Amino acid sequence: MIAQTDDVQTLDNEDLIVVKDSTSIQKMKLDHLRPSRAAFYSAILPGLGQAYNKKYWKIPVVYAAIGTGVYFYTTNNRDYKKVRNAYKRRLAGFQDDEFQDRFTDDGLLQAQNTLRRNKELSLLVTIGLYALNIIDANVDAHLMQFNVNDDLSLKPHYKIEEFDNVGRLGLTLNLNLN
Repeated sequence: MIAQTDDVQTLDNEDLIVVKDSTSIQKMKLDHLRPSRAAFYSAILPGLGQAYNKKYWKIPVVYAAIGTGVYFYTTNNRDYKKVRNAYKRRLAGFQDDEFQDRFTDDGLLQAQNTLRRNKELSLLVTIGLYALNIIDANVDAHLMQFNVNDDLSLKPHYKIEEFDNVGRLGLTLNLNLN
């Protein structure tokens, strides 16, 4: 089955797109599994899907984002354990913890609740950034298969109406089919 427009011809049985420019013909092989492979690779190792898509500049961004989330989680977890242990020692009757001069028993309890909430929030943000890494690899692989040429443009414009002297904003869509 052949679906055809003026510029693009798609052959469904061979999964091939033929793009006819005014000077040349280009053939692109469609890989329907490319987005799922990119998402799978990013799920296995963050940044691997971006490398599969040949978007190498995104890999440091992925690791910086996930690394920041992991850093805040470990920091909040360490501080939470310190405060929790100090609170447990105070309940047992000891008065020799590092927070003796800064927090009362209620202050330690509030700090413990705040640090636990921050720890859980850091974990959720890290999981969200991991999921965003997978979604980015998938969407980027999908978008790589689209035909993008210069014959399609979207331009904003500003026009003053002559009848009532009011300015109007708008968008113009130009599609050039040669």
